Amino acid sequence: MGAERLAIILAAVLVLLLGASSPQQYTAHAENRHVFLDWEVSYAIRSPLGVAKRIITIDGRLPGPLLNLATNDVAHVNVVNTLDEPFLLTWNGLQMRRNSWNDGVAGTNCAIPPGENWTYVFQAKDEVGSFFYRPSLVLHAAAGGHGPIRVNNRPVIAVPFPQPDGEFDVLIGDWYNMDVKEMRGYLDRGRDLPSPDGILINGLGPFAADFTFKPGRTYRLRVSNVGTRTSLSFRIQGHKLLLVEAEGTYTQQKHYASLDVHPGQSLSVLVAADQPSKPSYYMVVSSLFVKPELFGVANVLYAGSGGPPPPGDAPLLEGGPSSQNGGYNRSMEQARGVRMNLTCGAARPNPQGSFRYGRIGVVRTLLLRNDEAEVGGRRRCTVNGVSFADAATPLKLADHFDVAGVFSVVSGRPETRRREPSLGAAVIDARYRDFVQIVFENRLPTLQTWHLDGYSFFVAGMGWGKWSPDARSTYNMVDAIYRSTVQVYPAAWTAVLVSLDNEGMWNLRSQSLDRRYLGQEIYIRVSQGTSEVPNPRDELPMPSNALLCGKAKSCKLGRA
Repeated sequence: MGAERLAIILAAVLVLLLGASSPQQYTAHAENRHVFLDWEVSYAIRSPLGVAKRIITIDGRLPGPLLNLATNDVAHVNVVNTLDEPFLLTWNGLQMRRNSWNDGVAGTNCAIPPGENWTYVFQAKDEVGSFFYRPSLVLHAAAGGHGPIRVNNRPVIAVPFPQPDGEFDVLIGDWYNMDVKEMRGYLDRGRDLPSPDGILINGLGPFAADFTFKPGRTYRLRVSNVGTRTSLSFRIQGHKLLLVEAEGTYTQQKHYASLDVHPGQSLSVLVAADQPSKPSYYMVVSSLFVKPELFGVANVLYAGSGGPPPPGDAPLLEGGPSSQNGGYNRSMEQARGVRMNLTCGAARPNPQGSFRYGRIGVVRTLLLRNDEAEVGGRRRCTVNGVSFADAATPLKLADHFDVAGVFSVVSGRPETRRREPSLGAAVIDARYRDFVQIVFENRLPTLQTWHLDGYSFFVAGMGWGKWSPDARSTYNMVDAIYRSTVQVYPAAWTAVLVSLDNEGMWNLRSQSLDRRYLGQEIYIRVSQGTSEVPNPRDELPMPSNALLCGKAKSCKLGRA
């Protein structure tokens, strides 16, 4: 082992032993378990589709190790960056209560430099569910670096279904054989990415992943779309999928032959191994809304029935949208049918429906229109006419240290007068504890997905064309699904309702990596606006190990 590598590892161990993250962040309650992990980020060469590519691994694995937590656990994740580029991980779907300091995106954190490490510290406060982590800078996520997150119920909180006999994390996504730098080149030259080369299941190509079921048992599959930009259909030949959870919300339980999983979304299904034993059934993941149609296939093996048959006989189209003349209308109807289970608890014993969002008055509407435009001679993606450009100084640090000229505050609505599209780091100011409506309007012929860090929201309505206030009469104000990533169909709108009860600087972004790279994101700054120093009850102080960069590099930690 080289001296430099040994020094990095010793430094990481020292960080864990000395507790480099601020000890004031979390009070040591008996019920709060602290989980300490040490992850190394590195390159590897893999050929999941038969073409060698440099990928990003966590501890040499793709997918990376499971982050397995229970409600209220505190995670200490020390990340050692051995890449030749700065690196950050973000925690897709975790609400990071009071703690945007550890969100892991360029607007809140300085990147971990090559050869160095940094320790994330965050609590899975009052949440359960299925999520994932992934790289957040440039297009790193197109090279891997992702892994599953489970947040399990505390033993004293009932789960609204029988305990499954086993669980599987199933990370699905489209895959490009080209190197990430080549993908960036396409986008930087104003070209769209070509069609993906295939679909991976847990980092493996067709027929390479195995899932073993015992006859008569029931399994929970936690499925996440970690791909670059493609919506996917998930199904298992001959088996029904019982949807039970979506991004931390227990759903009304309903059987499906197949389920749409859009970029960045996660869900849980129960699958009963109740079919006649044979060597293998097939887990099939197919692309939606793109041509040519792509397939990822894994083997579902019944224990004791022998190994899988030779690949090539998989009934790829059986039970999927392709055999049902599927399209955007079918997909929207499926999305509208996913509802919240109002009769059970989630992280707490009270029913999920005890928060009657339909009775709360909306104090503000944010209308966000995504589009494409030429900005500075380059093709860019815009939100309300502004294409986001990362600043050298994270917006959170600029806000904390009162550094001017890093970001601009915008209204959160399109300009009433026509302006030329522009580059900028746009931030929407929002008041702590306001109840807000966010309307996403998609003017493009392709599906978009949006994710809000730090929050989940009620997906109240979807429709075709332009949104208008009259659309509120069509909203589901009783049991809309509560999640953090939502799709917006082509030439359509989606409306969500969110209670801004989590102070901080939070990223609102496209979950399609190419669109985010080209500027389809914005930040929401949630604050009380009444004092210079946030109350630690509502927002945690800057951690003592925070990295400083850009215009904040010479500032002193912990002082504004």
